Amino acid sequence: MKRLLNLPILLILAIPGLVFGFPQSNPVPGGIVLLPLNNNHIANSARYKKKKLAVVTNQKNHYLLIGLSLSTKPGNHSISIKNKQGKTEKLSFTVKDKVYKAQYLTIKNKRKVNPYEKDMSRILSEKKRKAIAKKNWLADATQADFTTPVDGRISSIFGLRRFFNQQPRRPHSGLDIAAPQGTPIKAVESGTVTESGDFFFSGNMVYLDHGQGLISLYAHMHTINVKPGDKITKGQIIGTVGETGRVTGPHLHLAIIANQTLVDPLLFLPQLSDKAAEYYKSN
Repeated sequence: MKRLLNLPILLILAIPGLVFGFPQSNPVPGGIVLLPLNNNHIANSARYKKKKLAVVTNQKNHYLLIGLSLSTKPGNHSISIKNKQGKTEKLSFTVKDKVYKAQYLTIKNKRKVNPYEKDMSRILSEKKRKAIAKKNWLADATQADFTTPVDGRISSIFGLRRFFNQQPRRPHSGLDIAAPQGTPIKAVESGTVTESGDFFFSGNMVYLDHGQGLISLYAHMHTINVKPGDKITKGQIIGTVGETGRVTGPHLHLAIIANQTLVDPLLFLPQLSDKAAEYYKSN
């Protein structure tokens, strides 16, 4: 009898998209943690460093999705969550260490490395817009069965310690997928456009909010086909690949934000594991 009851579960797990698009927990700086919830937890009360957390569902299981910043210290961490009795509980997890490699890039447009004084007001204004988009919170139930945004070669991964023209800059905040200019870009999941436009460093960029603080960002686009307020469905074309902003060639820069934290997009796109393996092999 037990074998018969287990059979449907095995069949469900074999369906493409249900498992292979679901986020993969990796508790390292820049990674994510999936903590299982029980029926006694009040999911929307969960906080990590005072920031609200998304809830994602795989089959019948519910998980808190916790984004870990690159500055997260290895060791024991915990989140606070209330139960139905009104008491606050602590759920613990352990963060492992991870060392990211360095990447040295030559940027021909030196102004994109060392902006002119007259560029600073624009850069500061755009920084505020980015901060607002990053903090956006939609209470809608979120989906996290991501699809690949563009067909291309992985040219740079998340977390690399970057040097532009031998000058140290912030670590790489996303996943770069190289593709010819004009290649269509698909939304990784359904959501609402909350910000878009031409940014000094990021070029043409779109923020797509999937609910509960889970946000995807698409940068260096050639064209943008959507505008703030648009409701987007998974797989919908939102623009095309370009080389706007600070770039060395045409590519899509995909970033994923969870609880206001930039995390490794590959953890949401396990279907790119073969291409990621090719990248690691050649780098």
